[in-house]
Amino acid sequence: MLDIRRLRREPESVRHGLARRGESAAVVDEILALDEERRGLLTESENLKAERNRVSQEISRRKQAGEDAAELIAAMRQVGARSKELDQRVRDLQERQDLLLLETPNIPHASVPEGKDETDNPIVRTWGEPPQFDFEPAPHWDLGERLGLVDFERGVKVSGSRFYVLRGWGARLERALIQFMLQVHIEEYGCTEIWPPVLVNGESMRGTGQLPKFEFDMYKIGGENLYLTPTAEVPVTNLHRDEILSADVLPLNYVAYTPCFRKEAGAAGRDTRGMTRVHQFDKVEIVKIVPAETSYEELERLTAQAERVLQLLELPYRVLEMCAGDLGDKGTKQYDPEVWMPGQNRWVEISSCSNFEDYQARRMNLRYRPEEGARPQFAHTLNGSGLAVGRTLAALLENYQREDGSVAIPAALRPYVGGAKAVTASG
Repeated sequence: MLDIRRLRREPESVRHGLARRGESAAVVDEILALDEERRGLLTESENLKAERNRVSQEISRRKQAGEDAAELIAAMRQVGARSKELDQRVRDLQERQDLLLLETPNIPHASVPEGKDETDNPIVRTWGEPPQFDFEPAPHWDLGERLGLVDFERGVKVSGSRFYVLRGWGARLERALIQFMLQVHIEEYGCTEIWPPVLVNGESMRGTGQLPKFEFDMYKIGGENLYLTPTAEVPVTNLHRDEILSADVLPLNYVAYTPCFRKEAGAAGRDTRGMTRVHQFDKVEIVKIVPAETSYEELERLTAQAERVLQLLELPYRVLEMCAGDLGDKGTKQYDPEVWMPGQNRWVEISSCSNFEDYQARRMNLRYRPEEGARPQFAHTLNGSGLAVGRTLAALLENYQREDGSVAIPAALRPYVGGAKAVTASG
């Protein structure tokens, strides 16, 4: 959530930031108009209450002196009614202002490149070389079915479209990838592992920015204030909602595995085949809570941490920096590592690493005290996939496929599957 004081101080800067995203800046004028009216009414209300207190003392004096106070009492009834009316109007204006602030995207960092959409995202770096095959590489959905790893048909039968079932070596590789990723982040980067609930309340969803704007994309439990988590970012970041942390505990580096659930309501017709865009998927998520002054250094570390998993698995990838027009609503700066999928002849997003500055912390009242006795200030939060597990499995199948139909297992993953070197049709 943007700071209302920033809109008051720098309205043109905020308008410019929204325009860079391709968003209408009219919301700034609406918020400021609401704010001006609210503050004016609040001043009037406070003046009326002060007058009522003064007159109440005069009424008390007159009664004690045996003097007539009827006229003053009648006037104060009118003042009381007007005061209540003003208080309600102030609450209504505040509610509308807060809703607009919650729905307004974050402002891109000055270093974010200009651009309208994904076609304008610059490539920051690449790693590895796409494999060369002496045969036509197959997409992961064909490989998975041939090897008996993935059952799309029964996934649809059990749950509906965009669900699948992993079986045998498919399930084993998924589980191995989760364990492998967690160990990399814990052992190499010192992350604290979290095992969070996958049902989260509305306050948590609001705190990280999924609500109110993206409610259409979330699964809600009927009749309850609970949602299936779309990412571990939600429960993990909210662990410190409404807290004031001491500076000596920062930065906080967390990693968590959860199944994730999304309706993907806005993605009709995109990536409908295979394991790329589905309603339930596994993800290992990295969350950082850091002091404001180090958050951009931490973003670079976070992105390198996600890349490390791809490097160990020897999967070719590239890193894009999101241009202003393709930047996620909550972020001020974002990198998206994309893995090469030879069976589809394209790059596919496998992580998204973002700095939100104090956008989330302000929503969830997450603060830290820079030093003892100092005034608390909002922390900066970051998160990134480390990685999306299903997409990583799909990338392994496509990059490590062999002409005989088998799939090699990368060396870094073999200790998690009992030393096995390949998956074959015979198992």
